[in-house]
Amino acid sequence: MPLQVSLKKLVLFSLLSAAFLPAFSQNVPKTASKKAAKTNEKTTSGNPVFPGWYADPEGAIFGKKYWIYPTFSAVYEKQVFFDAFSSPDLVNWTKHARILDTTGVKWAHKAIWAPAVVEKKGKYFLFFGANDIQSDNEVGGIGVAVSDKPEGPFKDYLGKPLIDKFHNGAQPIDQFVFKDKDGQYYMIYGGWRHCNIAKLKDDFTGFTPFEDGTTFKEITPEGYVEGPFMFEKNGKYYFMWSEGGWGGPDYRVAYAIADSPMGPFKRISTILAQDPQVATSAGHHSIMHDPKSKDWYIVYHRRPLGDTGRDHRVTCIDRMTFDEKGFIQPVKITKEGVTKQKIK
Repeated sequence: MPLQVSLKKLVLFSLLSAAFLPAFSQNVPKTASKKAAKTNEKTTSGNPVFPGWYADPEGAIFGKKYWIYPTFSAVYEKQVFFDAFSSPDLVNWTKHARILDTTGVKWAHKAIWAPAVVEKKGKYFLFFGANDIQSDNEVGGIGVAVSDKPEGPFKDYLGKPLIDKFHNGAQPIDQFVFKDKDGQYYMIYGGWRHCNIAKLKDDFTGFTPFEDGTTFKEITPEGYVEGPFMFEKNGKYYFMWSEGGWGGPDYRVAYAIADSPMGPFKRISTILAQDPQVATSAGHHSIMHDPKSKDWYIVYHRRPLGDTGRDHRVTCIDRMTFDEKGFIQPVKITKEGVTKQKIK
């Protein structure tokens, strides 16, 4: 008799377990999985911020998203398109593939470089270098494409280059478009150790001469090689550029400050350089800053330690700070990158 009672209790317990345990177990893993998700959620961007070989990154803020428009880092003949990346918080990035392709730019066939994107009256204009021309007798230079959205697709705006000649010795590459406080847009560009500034027409179809009749003014500072960038802060114009060889350990970023976008610009110091413990060849940068925030970010490319591949460059982000006098502090390049920050 005791044995039969025990068997009945065992069967009853088994049936009750089968009925109630699944419902109970469904609740436990959900709570655990939420905790695990929070634990595994990225809290910093990490460097590089997204996979792939990308260089010359242009950072921008459109609406409530951060954007990065880089050069696809490969041999020139394979540099025939641009990808873009967007993020709501600097940590999680979404790739937008082939926002511009040379199949839609009849005059460009290789080496499309260093995109610079601005928004004007609901349109997005993407300026780019193409073909790596070495003389005025070749087809290529700086072009412009347009789209209704920051993620494209972009279409050739002019059907020809905006700049297709060498002026003041500057190769027409590495263009940056700067909007001044009065609404005037300037193009600042140049390779081969020369940098020019020019006033863009209101519709971006060409340039307006300066009061002295010249169109391209040279503003080359000491040490300039390529990759110009400009921003305004507290009434001062900060002009930045890359020095050294883009594939070497001396690649770096320096800057100057002036009272006008035309300068004169006197080199102050280096603010971005390689760290043998982190990465090499840090340079060709841009700056992202939300006007409602005190945070400034430098977006740049560098090479992984020990990697000697010619085109093996990756895009990274680190913080940039100023001292009490407004001078830029040397940037510490990191493996961690930056923490989450939404646009205010």
